[in-house]
Amino acid sequence: MAAENGNEAPATVSPSTWVAKQAELYESSGGTEGTTQLGVPCLLLDYVGRRSGTLRRTVLMYGRDGDDYLIVGSNGGSDSHPLWYLNLRANPSVELRVGPERFPAVAEKLSADEKERVWPHLVEVFPRYAKYRGGTDRDIPVVRLRRTAQATD
Repeated sequence: MAAENGNEAPATVSPSTWVAKQAELYESSGGTEGTTQLGVPCLLLDYVGRRSGTLRRTVLMYGRDGDDYLIVGSNGGSDSHPLWYLNLRANPSVELRVGPERFPAVAEKLSADEKERVWPHLVEVFPRYAKYRGGTDRDIPVVRLRRTAQATD
């Protein structure tokens, strides 16, 4: 992904200390450690900053819908969207690490109907999502991450 975006530098990891530590452990172990948070499966999301063009990385909990990964823009129940979500709206091409596997994907915000269909599964995966949703007037987005074809050399 770095080369695709003209950026050879390694990804800039979240400024949150615990996220940075988990991302480093996840990546340095080749996806064998740091793969859960509070018992919930996590993935590494690499994306491009909408203003800076910098390759960024964060750790996010996920659910599944078939072969796709679902991430929730809860921002801990805050009244504002997480920065990663704003960046995905601007550029939906991402790279994921899920366990030992790394692959390109495209991000798409779910429609209201799709979100309602998958919401019970997401709350089962991480029950706090229900509390977060109830504590804000903001529409908490759910994003589908769908694997795309691997680039060939």
